Amino acid sequence: MTTATPEGAGHAGPSLGVLLFIPYRHMEQRILDAVVAAGHPITLVQARLFQRVDPNGSRLTALAAAAQASKQAAKFLVDQLEAAGYVERVPDPDDGRARLVCITSRGHDVIRIATAVQSGIEDEWSRHLGGQADEELRRHLLRLREITDPFA
Repeated sequence: MTTATPEGAGHAGPSLGVLLFIPYRHMEQRILDAVVAAGHPITLVQARLFQRVDPNGSRLTALAAAAQASKQAAKFLVDQLEAAGYVERVPDPDDGRARLVCITSRGHDVIRIATAVQSGIEDEWSRHLGGQADEELRRHLLRLREITDPFA
């Protein structure tokens, strides 16, 4: 997908947003393929919600906000992930009326697989870019995160 740039912008080809998205999509798909190949039939939409579960547990409303999903959609996905054994709902120790979505041992198996694949992909990218360029890219992306990530 190429897009025209405003006159005087000096850049042709894909927008910066698209250029940032393409490698993310590539990584996301490779991780999902590895997770599924390891016997965890998680869908992409389930994985996108699952990866936002806080290590200490998440309330459904916070999870929905982080995933940019409605509370109903998040509940549906959590129900699916819970039925498959990847998460469980437990009482929130800070509020007896609330529940936390927590990762189970089966969910931690998925995280171990995903983390290993992610690390391998990052190593590939680092070799491709070269060490200095890789560190520079990481530094610039961390700076952009300061103004783009409401959850940082």
